[in-house]
Amino acid sequence: MANATGERFYEAELLRLKGDWLLAHRPAQSAEAEDCYQHALAVARKQQAKFRELRASVSLARLWSDQGKRAEARDLLSSIYGWFTEGIDTPVLREAKALLDELTESR
Repeated sequence: MANATGERFYEAELLRLKGDWLLAHRPAQSAEAEDCYQHALAVARKQQAKFRELRASVSLARLWSDQGKRAEARDLLSSIYGWFTEGIDTPVLREAKALLDELTESR
């Protein structure tokens, strides 16, 4: 629909959700899910949409953590998490903090 209408406001979130769906329903397609997350990050960065960038980073960091790429996951997530100074009690920021703590503890 985004392609048909040209409306790109939710593009990063749609890509992230597609990646989440792939991991939940077709785990063998984790490479395609990773591509979705990477594309979601690129779109969010281009749009300067920090909240959507955070959400895509959390999803990608979780995937990388599950794949044993914990340092990469920690670096990705810490770079965007540190940008936020408000809203720390929102669910996505709490989730990001919990994942960061988990990745830091496993050093």
